[in-house]
Amino acid sequence: MKKIIILSAISTLLIGLSTAQAKNNHQNISVNPSLIKAERISAQKRMLAQKLSQNYKQLAPLLRANINEQHTQAPLSTFLDHQSQLAFTQQMVQADKKIRKWKGIENETNELLEVRLANKNSLNDWQDSKVDPLFAYEPSGDDSQWQYIEAFDIYGNVHQLDVYQAPEVPVFVIDSNSDKELKAGLNVMRAKIKQISKSSLVQQNEELSNHSPSTLMSEQKLTTAPIQTTQLKKIRLEYDQEPWISGRAEVFALINGVDPSRDKPTIDLIEMPYLDYDQTDYFPDQVLVHWTRYRWGAADIILMEQDDGTNYAELAVLLMQVAEEILKSIPDPEVQGYAIIPQITTKIIQALPDGILTNDDDFVDVFYTIMQDSSYVDHPAAGGNAVITLEPLEIDPTRP
Repeated sequence: MKKIIILSAISTLLIGLSTAQAKNNHQNISVNPSLIKAERISAQKRMLAQKLSQNYKQLAPLLRANINEQHTQAPLSTFLDHQSQLAFTQQMVQADKKIRKWKGIENETNELLEVRLANKNSLNDWQDSKVDPLFAYEPSGDDSQWQYIEAFDIYGNVHQLDVYQAPEVPVFVIDSNSDKELKAGLNVMRAKIKQISKSSLVQQNEELSNHSPSTLMSEQKLTTAPIQTTQLKKIRLEYDQEPWISGRAEVFALINGVDPSRDKPTIDLIEMPYLDYDQTDYFPDQVLVHWTRYRWGAADIILMEQDDGTNYAELAVLLMQVAEEILKSIPDPEVQGYAIIPQITTKIIQALPDGILTNDDDFVDVFYTIMQDSSYVDHPAAGGNAVITLEPLEIDPTRP
Protein backbone atom coordinates (compact mmCIF):
# COMPACT_ATOMS: atom_id res chain seq x y z
CA MET A 1 0.00 0.00 0.00
CA LYS A 2 2.98 2.30 -0.46
CA LYS A 3 3.88 4.55 -3.37
CA ILE A 4 7.24 3.92 -5.00
CA ILE A 5 10.20 6.00 -6.05
CA ILE A 6 12.31 5.57 -9.18
CA LEU A 7 15.67 7.18 -8.45
CA SER A 8 18.99 5.96 -9.71
CA ALA A 9 20.48 7.21 -6.45
CA ILE A 10 18.65 4.50 -4.52
CA SER A 11 19.08 1.72 -7.02
CA THR A 12 21.91 0.23 -4.99
CA LEU A 13 19.48 -0.14 -2.10
CA LEU A 14 17.31 -2.42 -4.17
CA ILE A 15 19.82 -5.11 -5.10
CA GLY A 16 17.93 -8.22 -6.02
CA LEU A 17 14.68 -6.45 -6.88
CA SER A 18 13.64 -7.74 -10.28
CA THR A 19 13.71 -5.31 -13.19
CA ALA A 20 10.24 -6.33 -14.27
CA GLN A 21 8.81 -5.71 -10.81
CA ALA A 22 10.51 -2.34 -10.65
CA LYS A 23 9.12 -1.31 -14.04
CA ASN A 24 5.61 -2.46 -13.30
CA ASN A 25 5.24 -1.48 -9.66
CA HIS A 26 7.33 1.69 -9.41
CA GLN A 27 5.23 4.54 -10.72
CA ASN A 28 5.80 7.64 -8.61
CA ILE A 29 8.88 9.82 -8.79
CA SER A 30 9.26 11.48 -5.44
CA VAL A 31 11.91 12.18 -2.83
CA ASN A 32 10.47 10.96 0.47
CA PRO A 33 12.48 9.27 3.22
CA SER A 34 9.51 7.08 4.12
CA LEU A 35 9.25 5.83 0.56
CA ILE A 36 12.93 4.97 0.60
CA LYS A 37 12.45 3.07 3.88
CA ALA A 38 9.49 1.20 2.39
CA GLU A 39 11.63 0.24 -0.62
CA ARG A 40 14.40 -1.02 1.65
CA ILE A 41 12.00 -3.03 3.79
CA SER A 42 10.34 -4.58 0.73
CA ALA A 43 13.76 -5.49 -0.71
CA GLN A 44 14.71 -7.23 2.55
CA LYS A 45 11.49 -9.23 2.58
CA ARG A 46 11.95 -10.15 -1.06
CA MET A 47 15.43 -11.46 -0.31
CA LEU A 48 14.11 -13.59 2.55
CA ALA A 49 11.24 -14.96 0.48
CA GLN A 50 13.68 -16.06 -2.18
CA LYS A 51 16.06 -17.60 0.36
CA LEU A 52 13.28 -19.50 2.10
CA SER A 53 12.04 -20.90 -1.20
CA GLN A 54 15.55 -22.09 -2.01
CA ASN A 55 15.84 -23.83 1.38
CA TYR A 56 12.32 -25.22 1.50
CA LYS A 57 13.37 -28.88 1.70
CA GLN A 58 15.24 -28.27 4.96
CA LEU A 59 12.51 -25.98 6.34
CA ALA A 60 9.44 -28.00 5.36
CA PRO A 61 9.32 -30.10 8.58
CA LEU A 62 9.51 -26.95 10.71
CA LEU A 63 6.81 -25.22 8.71
CA ARG A 64 4.49 -28.20 9.01
CA ALA A 65 5.13 -28.41 12.74
CA ASN A 66 4.33 -24.73 13.32
CA ILE A 67 1.72 -23.81 10.69
CA ASN A 68 -1.69 -25.32 11.39
CA GLU A 69 -5.41 -24.59 11.59
CA GLN A 70 -5.03 -22.54 14.78
CA HIS A 71 -1.76 -20.81 13.92
CA THR A 72 -1.21 -19.77 10.31
CA GLN A 73 1.94 -17.80 11.03
CA ALA A 74 5.30 -18.52 12.66
CA PRO A 75 8.13 -16.16 13.67
CA LEU A 76 11.35 -16.41 11.72
CA SER A 77 13.09 -17.35 14.96
CA THR A 78 11.42 -20.74 14.54
CA PHE A 79 13.90 -21.45 11.77
CA LEU A 80 16.83 -19.82 13.51
CA ASP A 81 16.50 -22.10 16.52
CA HIS A 82 16.55 -25.27 14.47
CA GLN A 83 18.47 -24.36 11.33
CA SER A 84 21.34 -22.26 12.65
CA GLN A 85 23.71 -24.10 10.37
CA LEU A 86 22.03 -22.73 7.25
CA ALA A 87 23.95 -19.90 5.61
CA PHE A 88 20.94 -17.60 5.28
CA THR A 89 20.00 -17.63 8.97
CA GLN A 90 22.32 -14.70 9.67
CA GLN A 91 20.74 -12.85 6.78
CA MET A 92 17.38 -13.38 8.48
CA VAL A 93 18.71 -11.98 11.74
CA GLN A 94 20.24 -8.95 10.05
CA ALA A 95 17.13 -8.26 7.97
CA ASP A 96 14.92 -8.31 11.05
CA LYS A 97 17.31 -5.98 12.88
CA LYS A 98 17.46 -3.53 9.98
CA ILE A 99 13.69 -3.37 9.59
CA ARG A 100 13.15 -2.76 13.31
CA LYS A 101 15.71 0.04 13.20
CA TRP A 102 14.16 1.67 10.11
CA LYS A 103 10.81 1.65 11.87
CA GLY A 104 12.30 3.09 15.04
CA ILE A 105 11.15 0.20 17.25
CA GLU A 106 14.41 -1.64 17.80
CA ASN A 107 14.26 -0.99 21.54
CA GLU A 108 10.63 -2.13 21.87
CA THR A 109 10.83 -5.64 20.43
CA ASN A 110 13.63 -8.08 19.68
CA GLU A 111 11.85 -9.75 16.77
CA LEU A 112 9.41 -8.63 14.09
CA LEU A 113 9.42 -10.80 10.98
CA GLU A 114 7.26 -13.87 10.49
CA VAL A 115 6.11 -16.36 7.85
CA ARG A 116 2.35 -16.28 7.25
CA LEU A 117 0.17 -18.64 5.19
CA ALA A 118 -1.90 -16.30 3.05
CA ASN A 119 -4.73 -18.67 2.09
CA LYS A 120 -5.99 -20.86 4.93
CA ASN A 121 -8.05 -22.93 2.50
CA SER A 122 -4.84 -24.32 1.01
CA LEU A 123 -3.56 -25.60 4.36
CA ASN A 124 -4.69 -29.23 4.07
CA ASP A 125 -3.33 -29.77 0.56
CA TRP A 126 0.01 -28.34 1.61
CA GLN A 127 0.15 -30.35 4.86
CA ASP A 128 -0.59 -33.50 2.85
CA SER A 129 2.22 -32.64 0.38
CA LYS A 130 -0.24 -32.54 -2.51
CA VAL A 131 1.12 -29.21 -3.71
CA ASP A 132 4.33 -27.25 -3.22
CA PRO A 133 4.10 -23.73 -1.79
CA LEU A 134 5.14 -20.37 -3.15
CA PHE A 135 6.98 -17.71 -1.16
CA ALA A 136 6.00 -14.06 -1.57
CA TYR A 137 6.35 -10.63 0.00
CA GLU A 138 4.28 -7.44 -0.01
CA PRO A 139 5.56 -4.92 -2.57
CA SER A 140 6.14 -1.35 -1.52
CA GLY A 141 4.14 1.49 -2.99
CA ASP A 142 0.50 2.29 -3.57
CA ASP A 143 -1.40 -0.98 -3.99
CA SER A 144 -3.58 0.62 -6.66
CA GLN A 145 -0.43 0.78 -8.79
CA TRP A 146 0.66 -2.81 -8.25
CA GLN A 147 0.61 -4.88 -11.42
CA TYR A 148 1.20 -8.25 -9.76
CA ILE A 149 2.50 -9.98 -6.63
CA GLU A 150 5.91 -11.54 -7.14
CA ALA A 151 6.39 -15.03 -5.71
CA PHE A 152 9.06 -17.74 -5.85
CA ASP A 153 8.58 -21.48 -6.11
CA ILE A 154 10.93 -24.09 -4.64
CA TYR A 155 12.51 -24.73 -8.05
CA GLY A 156 13.77 -21.18 -8.52
CA ASN A 157 11.00 -19.96 -10.81
CA VAL A 158 9.37 -16.54 -10.44
CA HIS A 159 5.57 -16.26 -10.55
CA GLN A 160 3.38 -13.19 -11.04
CA LEU A 161 0.19 -13.53 -8.96
CA ASP A 162 -2.99 -11.50 -9.19
CA VAL A 163 -3.07 -8.55 -6.79
CA TYR A 164 -6.65 -9.00 -5.54
CA GLN A 165 -7.56 -12.60 -6.30
CA ALA A 166 -5.99 -14.88 -3.71
CA PRO A 167 -4.26 -17.89 -5.30
CA GLU A 168 -5.58 -21.39 -4.64
CA VAL A 169 -2.09 -22.76 -4.04
CA PRO A 170 -0.41 -22.23 -0.65
CA VAL A 171 1.59 -19.01 -0.49
CA PHE A 172 3.84 -18.17 2.44
CA VAL A 173 4.25 -14.44 2.92
CA ILE A 174 7.35 -12.98 4.55
CA ASP A 175 5.99 -10.09 6.57
CA SER A 176 6.12 -8.19 9.83
CA ASN A 177 4.04 -9.41 12.76
CA SER A 178 1.50 -6.61 12.51
CA ASP A 179 0.21 -6.94 16.08
CA LYS A 180 3.70 -6.79 17.54
CA GLU A 181 4.76 -3.92 15.27
CA LEU A 182 1.74 -1.74 16.01
CA LYS A 183 2.04 -2.23 19.77
CA ALA A 184 5.73 -1.36 19.66
CA GLY A 185 5.14 1.56 17.32
CA LEU A 186 2.43 3.11 19.47
CA ASN A 187 4.64 2.74 22.54
CA VAL A 188 7.36 4.69 20.74
CA MET A 189 4.88 7.36 19.65
CA ARG A 190 3.44 7.77 23.15
CA ALA A 191 6.94 8.14 24.62
CA LYS A 192 7.90 10.71 21.99
CA ILE A 193 4.70 12.72 22.46
CA LYS A 194 5.29 12.70 26.22
CA GLN A 195 8.87 13.83 25.67
CA ILE A 196 7.81 16.70 23.41
CA SER A 197 5.28 17.86 25.99
CA LYS A 198 7.71 17.44 28.89
CA SER A 199 8.71 21.09 29.32
CA SER A 200 5.10 22.22 29.59
CA LEU A 201 4.28 19.37 31.93
CA VAL A 202 7.22 20.22 34.17
CA GLN A 203 6.03 23.81 34.36
CA GLN A 204 2.53 22.65 35.20
CA ASN A 205 3.84 20.35 37.94
CA GLU A 206 5.89 23.20 39.44
CA GLU A 207 2.77 25.34 39.62
CA LEU A 208 0.94 22.48 41.32
CA SER A 209 3.70 22.12 43.92
CA ASN A 210 3.18 25.78 44.89
CA HIS A 211 -0.51 25.27 45.69
CA SER A 212 -1.67 25.66 49.26
CA PRO A 213 -2.69 22.54 51.23
CA SER A 214 -6.35 23.58 51.05
CA THR A 215 -6.13 23.86 47.26
CA LEU A 216 -4.52 20.45 46.98
CA MET A 217 -7.21 18.92 49.19
CA SER A 218 -9.87 20.51 47.02
CA GLU A 219 -8.27 19.13 43.84
CA GLN A 220 -7.90 15.72 45.46
CA LYS A 221 -11.62 15.68 46.14
CA LEU A 222 -12.25 16.44 42.49
CA THR A 223 -10.43 13.26 41.48
CA THR A 224 -13.10 11.23 43.25
CA ALA A 225 -15.76 12.51 40.85
CA PRO A 226 -17.02 10.13 38.14
CA ILE A 227 -14.86 9.93 35.01
CA GLN A 228 -16.55 11.17 31.84
CA THR A 229 -15.70 9.11 28.76
CA THR A 230 -17.06 8.16 25.35
CA GLN A 231 -17.32 4.44 24.56
CA LEU A 232 -17.06 2.82 21.15
CA LYS A 233 -20.01 0.42 20.93
CA LYS A 234 -19.73 -0.57 17.26
CA ILE A 235 -17.41 0.02 14.33
CA ARG A 236 -17.33 -1.10 10.71
CA LEU A 237 -14.77 -0.39 8.00
CA GLU A 238 -15.87 -0.06 4.39
CA TYR A 239 -12.80 -0.54 2.23
CA ASP A 240 -13.43 -1.31 -1.40
CA GLN A 241 -10.61 -3.75 -2.13
CA GLU A 242 -7.52 -4.83 -0.24
CA PRO A 243 -4.82 -7.05 -1.76
CA TRP A 244 -4.87 -10.55 -0.31
CA ILE A 245 -1.19 -10.36 0.56
CA SER A 246 -1.74 -7.50 3.02
CA GLY A 247 -3.47 -9.78 5.51
CA ARG A 248 -5.44 -8.36 8.42
CA ALA A 249 -5.84 -4.64 8.84
CA GLU A 250 -3.95 -3.02 11.73
CA VAL A 251 -5.93 0.10 12.51
CA PHE A 252 -5.46 2.53 15.38
CA ALA A 253 -7.29 5.68 16.42
CA LEU A 254 -5.68 9.06 16.93
CA ILE A 255 -7.79 11.23 19.26
CA ASN A 256 -6.99 14.88 18.65
CA GLY A 257 -8.00 17.96 20.63
CA VAL A 258 -6.75 20.79 22.83
CA ASP A 259 -5.43 20.52 26.38
CA PRO A 260 -7.96 21.94 28.88
CA SER A 261 -5.37 23.86 30.93
CA ARG A 262 -2.93 25.18 28.30
CA ASP A 263 -2.84 26.04 24.61
CA LYS A 264 -1.20 22.79 23.61
CA PRO A 265 -2.49 19.86 21.57
CA THR A 266 -3.66 16.67 23.23
CA ILE A 267 -3.13 13.53 21.15
CA ASP A 268 -4.04 10.07 22.42
CA LEU A 269 -3.31 6.84 20.54
CA ILE A 270 -5.80 3.98 20.86
CA GLU A 271 -5.05 0.42 19.75
CA MET A 272 -7.82 -1.50 17.97
CA PRO A 273 -6.44 -5.06 17.85
CA TYR A 274 -9.86 -6.59 17.18
CA LEU A 275 -10.39 -4.63 13.95
CA ASP A 276 -9.12 -7.23 11.50
CA TYR A 277 -11.27 -7.06 8.37
CA ASP A 278 -13.40 -4.66 6.39
CA GLN A 279 -17.18 -4.96 5.94
CA THR A 280 -17.47 -6.64 9.34
CA ASP A 281 -19.27 -5.26 12.41
CA TYR A 282 -17.26 -5.19 15.65
CA PHE A 283 -18.69 -4.45 19.10
CA PRO A 284 -15.69 -3.65 21.31
CA ASP A 285 -17.26 -1.54 24.12
CA GLN A 286 -13.92 0.27 24.15
CA VAL A 287 -13.33 3.62 25.84
CA LEU A 288 -12.02 5.99 23.18
CA VAL A 289 -12.06 9.44 24.80
CA HIS A 290 -11.28 10.52 28.35
CA TRP A 291 -12.87 13.96 28.44
CA THR A 292 -10.79 15.41 31.25
CA ARG A 293 -7.99 15.59 28.68
CA TYR A 294 -9.88 17.69 26.15
CA ARG A 295 -11.04 21.30 26.24
CA TRP A 296 -14.60 22.26 25.27
CA GLY A 297 -15.75 18.64 25.51
CA ALA A 298 -14.82 18.15 21.85
CA ALA A 299 -12.32 15.98 19.96
CA ASP A 300 -11.72 14.54 16.50
CA ILE A 301 -11.05 10.86 15.82
CA ILE A 302 -8.64 9.92 13.02
CA LEU A 303 -8.46 6.27 11.96
CA MET A 304 -5.11 5.21 10.56
CA GLU A 305 -3.62 1.97 9.30
CA GLN A 306 -0.12 0.69 9.89
CA ASP A 307 2.30 1.51 7.07
CA ASP A 308 5.48 -0.31 6.09
CA GLY A 309 7.52 2.87 5.62
CA THR A 310 6.61 4.45 8.94
CA ASN A 311 9.19 5.48 11.50
CA TYR A 312 6.97 5.84 14.54
CA ALA A 313 9.13 8.34 16.40
CA GLU A 314 9.19 10.61 13.33
CA LEU A 315 5.42 10.25 12.98
CA ALA A 316 4.89 11.38 16.58
CA VAL A 317 7.11 14.44 16.04
CA LEU A 318 5.20 15.34 12.88
CA LEU A 319 1.83 15.08 14.62
CA MET A 320 2.86 17.34 17.48
CA GLN A 321 4.60 19.86 15.23
CA VAL A 322 1.60 20.27 12.95
CA ALA A 323 -0.83 20.58 15.86
CA GLU A 324 1.31 23.09 17.73
CA GLU A 325 1.86 25.23 14.62
CA ILE A 326 -1.89 25.58 14.13
CA LEU A 327 -2.45 26.52 17.76
CA LYS A 328 0.35 29.10 17.66
CA SER A 329 -1.22 30.72 14.60
CA ILE A 330 -4.46 31.40 16.51
CA PRO A 331 -4.11 34.42 18.86
CA ASP A 332 -6.94 33.43 21.21
CA PRO A 333 -8.20 29.85 20.87
CA GLU A 334 -11.14 30.61 23.16
CA VAL A 335 -12.63 32.92 20.55
CA GLN A 336 -13.09 30.10 18.03
CA GLY A 337 -13.54 27.40 20.64
CA TYR A 338 -13.77 23.83 19.46
CA ALA A 339 -13.96 25.00 15.84
CA ILE A 340 -10.16 25.04 15.80
CA ILE A 341 -9.97 21.28 16.39
CA PRO A 342 -11.02 20.33 12.83
CA GLN A 343 -8.43 22.82 11.58
CA ILE A 344 -5.72 20.94 13.47
CA THR A 345 -7.05 17.59 12.26
CA THR A 346 -7.19 18.70 8.62
CA LYS A 347 -3.58 19.88 8.76
CA ILE A 348 -2.49 16.59 10.31
CA ILE A 349 -4.23 14.61 7.56
CA GLN A 350 -2.70 16.81 4.86
CA ALA A 351 0.77 16.35 6.33
CA LEU A 352 0.67 12.57 6.71
CA PRO A 353 1.06 11.24 3.14
CA ASP A 354 3.93 13.55 2.20
CA GLY A 355 5.55 13.67 5.60
CA ILE A 356 5.86 10.21 7.11
CA LEU A 357 3.53 7.65 5.56
CA THR A 358 3.97 6.36 2.04
CA ASN A 359 0.39 6.29 0.84
CA ASP A 360 -2.92 8.06 1.34
CA ASP A 361 -4.46 4.61 1.94
CA ASP A 362 -2.83 4.58 5.38
CA PHE A 363 -5.17 7.36 6.43
CA VAL A 364 -8.46 5.48 6.75
CA ASP A 365 -10.97 8.21 7.66
CA VAL A 366 -11.85 10.91 10.17
CA PHE A 367 -14.75 11.76 12.49
CA TYR A 368 -14.90 15.50 13.09
CA THR A 369 -16.19 17.20 16.25
CA ILE A 370 -17.21 14.36 18.52
CA MET A 371 -18.89 15.96 21.57
CA GLN A 372 -18.67 14.83 25.17
CA ASP A 373 -22.30 14.15 26.10
CA SER A 374 -23.56 13.13 22.65
CA SER A 375 -24.54 9.72 21.33
CA TYR A 376 -23.80 8.73 17.74
CA VAL A 377 -25.59 5.79 16.13
CA ASP A 378 -24.18 4.38 12.87
CA HIS A 379 -22.35 7.66 12.45
CA PRO A 380 -20.44 7.80 9.12
CA ALA A 381 -16.92 9.15 8.86
CA ALA A 382 -16.23 12.13 6.62
CA GLY A 383 -15.00 9.95 3.76
CA GLY A 384 -17.54 7.16 4.14
CA ASN A 385 -14.87 4.52 4.88
CA ALA A 386 -16.00 3.83 8.44
CA VAL A 387 -19.16 3.84 10.55
CA ILE A 388 -19.24 4.00 14.35
CA THR A 389 -21.70 4.00 17.23
CA LEU A 390 -20.60 6.00 20.28
CA GLU A 391 -22.20 6.47 23.68
CA PRO A 392 -21.25 8.60 26.70
CA LEU A 393 -20.05 6.48 29.60
CA GLU A 394 -19.68 7.72 33.16
CA ILE A 395 -17.26 5.64 35.21
CA ASP A 396 -17.67 5.83 38.98
CA PRO A 397 -14.51 5.92 41.11
CA THR A 398 -13.45 2.70 42.77
CA ARG A 399 -15.13 2.26 46.15
CA PRO A 400 -12.81 1.71 49.13
